[in-house]
Amino acid sequence: MKTEIARRIVAEWLEEHTFPPLIRRDSPPLRLQGLSEILAIVGPRRAGKTCFMDQLMNDLIQSGACGKEDILFVDFEDYRLMDFAPADVESLLVAFNQLTGKSPTYLFFDEVQHLPGWSRVLRTLHNQKRFKIIISGSNSELLSGEISTELRGRYRDMLILPFSFNEVLRFRNISFSKATLLTPGRGRILRVFDEYLRHGGFPEVLKRDSAAERKQLLQNYYRTIFYRDILDRYNIKAKYVLEAMMRYCLNSYASLFSISSFEKNLKATALPGSKRTISNYLHYLCEAFFLIAHEKFSYSPRKRMMNPKKAYLLDVGFISLAADFSENKGRLLENLVAIELFRRQDGVFYYKDKGECDFVVKRGQSPSEAIQVCWQLHDQNRNRELNGLAEAMSALKIKRGLIVSYDEERTLRHKGCSIEIIPAWKWLIQ
Repeated sequence: MKTEIARRIVAEWLEEHTFPPLIRRDSPPLRLQGLSEILAIVGPRRAGKTCFMDQLMNDLIQSGACGKEDILFVDFEDYRLMDFAPADVESLLVAFNQLTGKSPTYLFFDEVQHLPGWSRVLRTLHNQKRFKIIISGSNSELLSGEISTELRGRYRDMLILPFSFNEVLRFRNISFSKATLLTPGRGRILRVFDEYLRHGGFPEVLKRDSAAERKQLLQNYYRTIFYRDILDRYNIKAKYVLEAMMRYCLNSYASLFSISSFEKNLKATALPGSKRTISNYLHYLCEAFFLIAHEKFSYSPRKRMMNPKKAYLLDVGFISLAADFSENKGRLLENLVAIELFRRQDGVFYYKDKGECDFVVKRGQSPSEAIQVCWQLHDQNRNRELNGLAEAMSALKIKRGLIVSYDEERTLRHKGCSIEIIPAWKWLIQ
């Protein structure tokens, strides 16, 4: 039976799969022909990982590097593969050989985490030195920092998130240059930025015209993360705690998340939930690419672990599902900056002492940049925002200080620090 399923899946790929029109994703140059490691494309569901694989496969074929009959593509979310065991992968390779008369050169395995024992399967295939292997997955376990021991040294990852602002501009067929930014083209860019700020970057959401359709799609993504990526995957028992945490994060994004305080809130509503359970669930929400959690900056790992995390949603579109409909533009903008910093894969923390600074960026061994996010700098918030930024710069010996605003742009000095104020849309396309 599994042999017949394998034949059908391989035949469908070879005979029926077509490459759709694609928005090219921003990525570093990839030389798949010389690929010696397993390349993992990692990111949340519906962010465009499969389309990026299509882009890579189409590029290989169009460049003449190979034909379609040299590529095996398998989607492990296919319901027909639900009962596949590690040994059944061989049936896919046998079916490919039967249908093409040769072995594939490239293996593209989509959502590979659904295959039991996936890391051992990949290690075995890689050890054979016959294939160039590209995988995708919707769980941050596949990022190299968390990857299982048996793949270390033979594995590298690439993060694919919902569209960046650059990619949204490309999606809307808007180009930009230095000249554009001084013309009415700036207005077009701002209009797309406003859309990005409201709806986020999920490709299918951006294709929808009505608010109801966009919200329905985001609700579906939310439920899939809840049920498939967390509840089922981790065999969650305290479902009500996970529900409460996700609702809390929808309403309190870009805010500190204290495990102790949340435990007290649960007890106040007669819902039991231990600190260990809450800590585990917070980790699962980050692994499933629902949240980004930043630690308070400290040179002491213990102090970083003991302090509350600052939690951000991985796509601002999810904010439309919150019960709190009051719009806080400053927090919304801060969340967008957090997503972009996550995309750039820098080490990011928040700073808090006498004052507060939203982001401390660590590149290499030392903090290199302090970033404050402020919708608009005015008399009521000026001292608070500038003092917090200057304090972080002084305490951590940071030379570059930045305020990301909605549309302000200038440079000023405060307490001996040079601070650049830059519009968020311009910072995003740098």
